[in-house]
Amino acid sequence: MSRHIPSILALASLFVVASSLPARATGSVEVNWLHPEQYADAGRSVVDRDRALQALGEYMGRLGQRLPDGQTLKLDVLDLDLAGEIEPYGRHGWNEVRILRGGADWPRMKIRYTLSADGRTLQSGQANLADMRYSMSTREEELGYEKHMIDKWFKATFIKP
Repeated sequence: MSRHIPSILALASLFVVASSLPARATGSVEVNWLHPEQYADAGRSVVDRDRALQALGEYMGRLGQRLPDGQTLKLDVLDLDLAGEIEPYGRHGWNEVRILRGGADWPRMKIRYTLSADGRTLQSGQANLADMRYSMSTREEELGYEKHMIDKWFKATFIKP
C-alpha cells in the first residue's frame, strides 16, 4: 500500500498545477440557416435535412476553438448542396439512396460571413464553397465531404500561417 503513495502524491500535485493554469480561451461561431427548405439539396426529407444541418452546425461551431479569444464568426448559410445525388433504389423505386459518383455531384455551400471582435468587424464577405475534388479525400464520417470543404475554406480564410 505504501508504494502507491508516491503515485497519489504525483497525481495530486499534477492536478494542482493543471488547475492553476489559465483555461485556453477561444472564439465562437454562430450559424444561421436561412430558408433551409429552399436549399438545393440538404437531404431527401425534413428529418434528413434537420439531421444534416444539426451535424454541420455543430461542426462549424467547433471551428470557434481555432479563433483567437474574443472573436466571433457569424455565418449565414444561404444555400447547401450535399455531395452526391439522391436516386430511387429498390425493386419499385420507393426507397431513395444518395449516390456519390465523383463527377459533377460535389458538395457546395453559399455563405455570408462576418468575423468580429470588440464590437468591430474584422472581416466580412460572401463565399461560394465547393469541393470539386471531394472524391479524392477520404472522410468516412457522416457528412465528411462537406466538413472537409468547410474546413478548407475556414483555414484559407481565417487561419493565417
